[in-house]
Amino acid sequence: MKIVVILIGLLALLVLVWAIGASKLRSPDGKTINKELITLSEQLLYNVKVDKPINLEQKALAGYNVEEVWNGLVNDDARKAFWINIYNAYYQILAIREKKSKDVIYTDQSIDFADASFSLDDVEHGILRKYRWKYSLGYLPQFLPSTTIKRLAVDKIDYRIHFALNCGAKSCPPIAFYTYNDLNAQLDMAARSFLETDTTIDSDSRVLHVTKIMQWFKADFGGENGIKQTIAKYLGGDFSSFTLVFNDYDWTDDLKNFK
Repeated sequence: MKIVVILIGLLALLVLVWAIGASKLRSPDGKTINKELITLSEQLLYNVKVDKPINLEQKALAGYNVEEVWNGLVNDDARKAFWINIYNAYYQILAIREKKSKDVIYTDQSIDFADASFSLDDVEHGILRKYRWKYSLGYLPQFLPSTTIKRLAVDKIDYRIHFALNCGAKSCPPIAFYTYNDLNAQLDMAARSFLETDTTIDSDSRVLHVTKIMQWFKADFGGENGIKQTIAKYLGGDFSSFTLVFNDYDWTDDLKNFK
């Protein structure tokens, strides 16, 4: 009995520490968006697309410290536009220019700022997914994420980022350039276009064949019901009674797939 009590106490402590680690920090002190940061992310991505040198953009990014990035990206739209562009640019940089292998490309901390470096996983799962644990289908936060990641993270997870991030495979969404002013329209367009291509509706069998991305990040979409509602939002129809089948993912390299 004593062992059970101790185990319950340890579990409760673990849950408490996990919850504290997952809590959001205070909002940025700044009130004005630093649009130069977002423009810089677009220019970096453009130079990657057209095979131009990127050293000036990388040097400019390295001139910013975390405090400046935090205070310059004061809301989620600014954070999403900037970090989606950065992610898509750096996947191409690491895969094509630096020849990084798949087993290190997501964890290599090559995105340099003045006082911090980030990996693709840091950007996707830490910042854009509000420090979700990569392997929890979106249901669990990371255990004790760093203060830096927590400061830079979005306030609310937007499932549409999964239709914008490109990991260099055939089943990935194509790469687009995201801007602050048009972000919501751009993300809606990306979601609709990707779902139209990757969704098969079998009305006779009442089965929805959908992208594997929706299974990997199920909680981001609101679970299975949320997935069905997302399909209905962009493709029309009532799929509440349909069964979900997740498509196989084609990991064949498809680099520089710009929209």
